[in-house]
Amino acid sequence: MEVFYSLFFFLFGAVFGSFYNVVGLRSPRGETFTTDRSYCPYCKKTLHWYELIPIVSYLMQFGKCRKCQSSISPLYPIIECSTGALFLISFWNFGFDWELFTAVLFVSMLMIILVSDIRYMIIENKILFFFLPLFIIMRIISPLTPWWSPIIGAVLVSVLLALIIIVSRGGMGAGDMKLFFVLGIVLGADKVILAFFLAAFLGAVIGILLIAFKWIERKQPVPFGPYIVVGAFIAYFYGDAIISWYMGLL
Repeated sequence: MEVFYSLFFFLFGAVFGSFYNVVGLRSPRGETFTTDRSYCPYCKKTLHWYELIPIVSYLMQFGKCRKCQSSISPLYPIIECSTGALFLISFWNFGFDWELFTAVLFVSMLMIILVSDIRYMIIENKILFFFLPLFIIMRIISPLTPWWSPIIGAVLVSVLLALIIIVSRGGMGAGDMKLFFVLGIVLGADKVILAFFLAAFLGAVIGILLIAFKWIERKQPVPFGPYIVVGAFIAYFYGDAIISWYMGLL
């Protein structure tokens, strides 16, 4: 049964990952994603069901539209595979526990944000406001220890980022600050601080590499959201082990 459940959660996540691609791409443009059919962004051809099978359709079509032969962004299968893998990791970590529901919501929000921030450099308020009350409810049902850790985490990291925004004169966006507030509710004080430092470290290292290889210009704006997403996932799933290891070094 363990193999069956693992396969189910991966496929379940891949299907939802396909939907999160649509939400992340359409929502910032004000397009509906609940009723309108999926279409090729180049020739506008409405896609059939067999062109919408997560991962499989991309591979069978060799990453191209069947009608106009335009290249399909690899972001689609990457998000589908990543969401499937993260749903699977959630199940492996929490089993059939209330925290599994929190984990699935957490993955869902961050995947949508990842898509919209990569494509448009936008972290939408309406996405954060949709998930925030759900996370508050889940932290009441499945509280952290101590129970006030989410409150401290959300407030502490928001104040820290507000100071960074003021000092850097906009070096970090308000969307990043709002995202970290929501992350504080989910992660609690210790893990949200860990997520912040992981995101900053990843952003600095990868940014230096991108500039060194001349893939971006020195002052070219780049989205910080992807680094926050990776840092948040590491902190959420493996934060306890990392914090314990670090404390053991002191």
